[in-house]
Amino acid sequence: MSSAGGAAIGVLGSAFNPPHLGHLALAQEAAWQLGLEEVILVPTGNAPHKRIAEDPGREVRMEMTELAAADDDRFSVSALEVEREGPSYTYETLEALAEERADRELVFVMGADAAVGLESWRQPERVVELANIAVARRAGVSDAEVAATMRSLGCEGRATMLEMPQFGVSSSTVRERAGQGRPLRYLVPDAVAEMIEERGIYR
Repeated sequence: MSSAGGAAIGVLGSAFNPPHLGHLALAQEAAWQLGLEEVILVPTGNAPHKRIAEDPGREVRMEMTELAAADDDRFSVSALEVEREGPSYTYETLEALAEERADRELVFVMGADAAVGLESWRQPERVVELANIAVARRAGVSDAEVAATMRSLGCEGRATMLEMPQFGVSSSTVRERAGQGRPLRYLVPDAVAEMIEERGIYR
């Protein structure tokens, strides 16, 4: 997996609205299973495909993501999409990171549900050209479906399936709980829970 310059780097993009323990477990599993040197978390700026529900704003999501990643030196956070004007397209983010880390191979980490929709993204061929793909297994999506998508994009055999612990936590669940004033501890990192509670985010 590694290139001449050293170990590969993972790239995990999400709205991180808010970042929760499932996101961090995914980043950890990708790092551990693929021997990645680092995993870069990339909060979405302006999502081209869908409106970000109950969005507290890109800067707030960026700040929460930085808090979530702070305790693990394998994780870093990139403001590439947050600072970019206009829609956030993954291929542009990967182009910028490939330039920034020219000596490293990139691995784009995504859930199986997103992977099977990859063909509908802007310039999906460019995405798979710039990075290897690591796909976290999700209930309801078969490996065969993921393989068929990769085959149609001309990158058969380039996707690695990740074994994932099953997490019942989602960003929408966390937002709902925050809106009701229910405790968020053990669902999101403590620093993120404190920030949401102190500032009344999602209230």
